[in-house]
Amino acid sequence: MPSYQQELRTDENNCASDERYWWAFLVSSVITFLICIISVCIYRLLGYIFCHAWKPVVVIEASKPSSPVVPLPPGKPTPLSPVPEAEEVTWMTEAKDWAGELISGQTVTGRILVVLVFVLSIASLVIYFIDASQAQKPVESCESWTDNTNAQVDLAFNIFFLIHFCIRFIAANDKIWFLLEVYSFIDYFTIPPSLVAIYLNRNWLGLRFLRALRLMTVPDILQYLNVLKTSASIQITQLASTFMSVWLTGAGIIHLLENTGDPFFAFSNRQPLGYWDCIYFLLVTMSTVGYGDIFCQTVLGKIFITFFIMLGLAMFASYLPEIFELIGTRPKYGGEYKSEKGKKHIVVCGHITYESVNSFLTDFLHEDREDVDCEIVFINRKLPDLDLEGVFKRNFTIVEFFQGSVMDPKDLERVQIKQADACLVLANKYSHDPDAEDAASIMRVISIKNFCEEIRVIIQLMQYHNKAYLLNIPSWDWKRGDDVICLAELKLGFIAQSCLAPGFSTMMANLFAMRSFKSSSTTLNMWQNDYLRGSGMEMYTETLSKAFNGLTFPQAAELCFTKLELLLIAIEVKGDDLHDNQIAINPKPVIKLASNTQGFFMAQSAEEVKRVFFYCKHCHEDVTDPSTIKKCKCKNYDEKLEADAIKDSVLVRKENPNVDASSQVKPVGAPMLMNTLKALQNKDGKNSPTQSKKPGRLGSGGARPSSRSNSHAALPPVDKLPLVVPLGVDAMNSVVEVEQQQKRFDSTGMFHWCPDRSIEECILDRNQAAMTVLNGHVVVCLFAEPESPLIGLRNLVMPLRASNFHYHELKHVVILGNLDYIKREWRNLHNLPKISILEGSPLSRADLRAVNVNLCDMCTILSAKVAGIEDPTLADKEAILASLNIKAMHFDDTLGLLQSQSDGRDSQLGSPLVMQRKGSVYGANVPMITELINDSNVQFLDQDDDDDPDTELYLTQPFACGTAFAVSVLDSIMSTTYFNDNALTLIRTLITGGATPELELILAEGAGLRGGYSTPETLANRDRPRVAQIGLFEGPLAQFGKTGSKYGDLFVYSLKNLGMLCIGLYRFRDAHENQGQASVCTKRFVITNPANDFSLYPTDLLFVLQQFDPKAGNENRNRQKTRWSAVSREAEA
Repeated sequence: MPSYQQELRTDENNCASDERYWWAFLVSSVITFLICIISVCIYRLLGYIFCHAWKPVVVIEASKPSSPVVPLPPGKPTPLSPVPEAEEVTWMTEAKDWAGELISGQTVTGRILVVLVFVLSIASLVIYFIDASQAQKPVESCESWTDNTNAQVDLAFNIFFLIHFCIRFIAANDKIWFLLEVYSFIDYFTIPPSLVAIYLNRNWLGLRFLRALRLMTVPDILQYLNVLKTSASIQITQLASTFMSVWLTGAGIIHLLENTGDPFFAFSNRQPLGYWDCIYFLLVTMSTVGYGDIFCQTVLGKIFITFFIMLGLAMFASYLPEIFELIGTRPKYGGEYKSEKGKKHIVVCGHITYESVNSFLTDFLHEDREDVDCEIVFINRKLPDLDLEGVFKRNFTIVEFFQGSVMDPKDLERVQIKQADACLVLANKYSHDPDAEDAASIMRVISIKNFCEEIRVIIQLMQYHNKAYLLNIPSWDWKRGDDVICLAELKLGFIAQSCLAPGFSTMMANLFAMRSFKSSSTTLNMWQNDYLRGSGMEMYTETLSKAFNGLTFPQAAELCFTKLELLLIAIEVKGDDLHDNQIAINPKPVIKLASNTQGFFMAQSAEEVKRVFFYCKHCHEDVTDPSTIKKCKCKNYDEKLEADAIKDSVLVRKENPNVDASSQVKPVGAPMLMNTLKALQNKDGKNSPTQSKKPGRLGSGGARPSSRSNSHAALPPVDKLPLVVPLGVDAMNSVVEVEQQQKRFDSTGMFHWCPDRSIEECILDRNQAAMTVLNGHVVVCLFAEPESPLIGLRNLVMPLRASNFHYHELKHVVILGNLDYIKREWRNLHNLPKISILEGSPLSRADLRAVNVNLCDMCTILSAKVAGIEDPTLADKEAILASLNIKAMHFDDTLGLLQSQSDGRDSQLGSPLVMQRKGSVYGANVPMITELINDSNVQFLDQDDDDDPDTELYLTQPFACGTAFAVSVLDSIMSTTYFNDNALTLIRTLITGGATPELELILAEGAGLRGGYSTPETLANRDRPRVAQIGLFEGPLAQFGKTGSKYGDLFVYSLKNLGMLCIGLYRFRDAHENQGQASVCTKRFVITNPANDFSLYPTDLLFVLQQFDPKAGNENRNRQKTRWSAVSREAEA
């Protein structure tokens, strides 16, 4: 080795041991600090002196308030125009504002600069870790700056920190306090030493570890970046960053003192320790463990560790438990929903309990639904209980729960409501205050819509009248899919249809609930097996294949039933506006199916319904097993189908030249929109050539009006307005003869209407009721207190007053209950005809006999009372007692004295009958349906059943027989509505009697129904199907009551010849044992959509969707009125 290199190496070693310049590095830092402080103080002092000297003196004498101001010395500027000072302040203010914006976290530039300073501080700290990790390397060494890469990089960082220090200094309001900040001292002891190191050509680790104190800015930076949003997360970050900063800084001090040694001992007692050894030593010391493997040897190190133990022990004992406590108390269900790309999710809020969630998930995730690729996000303010938490854990792959409220926009952001496919709001069906519950649900909708107008919302409401408040929300739009499920409306609508067709409520409830059927004939009775097969049916929608193009609805329904084993009950008909589609239930043959028509089907699963989408006339016409119908690859099918459609269109025109050709090209709208009548008229509005030229029979003295005079603005005075007859429809003449009065229907033509009546006109006492001829009526047994919440009896009566019934077919409704409560309901009932009221108790046998409960077509038992908080299971006690009381009654075996008026019109009380009806001898034979609040109470209704108390409601005998109904069966409609936009419309059309959006707007005014004139449009609205129940023992279908008849033959015959769509049977429970003969058991059960080869019995009753018959207006009441009593009396005999 050359001699000069050996000399250089010796000099480097000697400078590390003999000559030390650590004091020079420290002095540079101290001098920098003092220069800054002194400079600021001198500047303030000069400013104070000069500003004070220029400041004018104002002298105000106490005795002379208005004394003039002492004049300024000559040559001095006035205080109003210190031009130089104003320019200086303006310049400094602009510089200060610029610097403040540059380092502010409110601007993008400021956030970038703050993050950059933090990142570079950590990078500088990492360089220190690298240099200090070598235990044998001295703290101070003679190392050239040009040969040390780490020193060069660290110098570049320090230059940036120096610029940042100057910017912060300019932006500071108080310069003195800024110079005394912790982060300013970090710069004092890190920036100047790096510059001194270049001058001295030395490297000193020194106080570079102070950069660790920059970790305390982590909470601020994360808040700037909007990462930390909650106080708990901010507090945890602050505690953790402070603890880490003190820990790393203390380790740096120990490393400096131990590796340097004591100066007063000539640095002879130094101890070589690596930086990570110091970190380990401090942690062991703070935790009071103290292994003793590492300890301080220098005096300065021992002094420091003595004070640090007091500080560190207190910090360790307070900070760490607090951090763990915050982590432990952090909301378990906090955080945010992380949506996966390409996967939908829905948000469910409102009444979130174990019962509501379990019921919702059971139906939503049913195996019969296909492609349920959707995550469910529940949000509720309360934490879930153990049962509910178990439900979430069992479905953790597709279900998430977050604690929060949809009233808080932050929580809505957490669940990603803007990206959600829909938001569902559940209601508490058992709330003690239904109106308050509805108000809370509507407020949730308002909050959701304010946050995101485009989100689709489906809400449950308790009361019908509260639906009007949703119309006040500007962003509420049913066209976007927003919908409301009114539990009172649907519940009472189901019960009302059971008054017309007993058992229909059970059928409909099963159709819209997802259940699977698995045959188990070994453990179930035959009647239970038949019922469960029907209960496994659900309602599905599917697009019909091109094979159905040009077919009428009866043709399509027959093809689906006989070939595909599917029941088609309705289709979606496109109006003039493609967005204004409507549902036509069992429409007349005038409607022809267009391409891509949506159909509504009853089937066991979605897989079965796919047959109608894949069906190809060319490939599947000879298929005998419908399960083999799959997608085909027919090439020439489309051309052949179009040729057949053209041929069919020409054939139709030849057979019926009066039919407008345009109606054959595009589907005709629903009958409710008068399009059926338009299809029977000429395109120019003139009369059909087949129409009689004589004027139709009108009201008294009326002449035939023009077909264009349908506008309300052109109507003559009420007393002179004739009944307008739709031109070209001879069948409607009979309707006009029956409807003699000008206002017999409401303004929409959907319901029968009468002028306002006071409640006193309809009140009967017991004697009046006993002398009134009540037969074939509906008895409403109502339990209510005067202040009980309104249940909306209008929703029960309106379906019974639908205009597709003739006036003489309307069942008289007798309400038995508390008069004060009924008076509150009367404001919504006063425009509905044939209603009587008897003040009394449904538990009083005298009152029940007075209303001829044994002669009624249906006895409904309702309760408006609120369930008790102590024992909610007793909420049904009155309903159960009333049901058992009626069943235990006996009646005289006498014939009612029934009269029919000569003019064929009904009196306000009673109904015209042309045949006598024998009343029930035993109360058990009285047709009855009981509303229950709690499903478990169904076990008390029938004493002869063997249902287990834990059996599901739909599996119990009373529900299968249609004698019990609970609001819980409506839970499934929530998920059904989500998957199918038109499902709720179909349900409401079937059970409400024809409620329309126009009608809801009228009812929202709170004045009840409004009467309207009989115009062609309103009369055409009567032409819609209705639910009916027909016996096979007599009437037009008596031929199928013979032994050996099959349901498939009955279905085809009824559809082709009578226009009736059969949807199920109502059969005696022991009919299979008696082979249709007189039955000992009087209980019937529901069979939904029987198979094609299902055997029929004479005692069966048939559920049908029956077309409106305008010619029946002048006929006497159909003999179907006695179907129930005739069969029941035969069973009693």
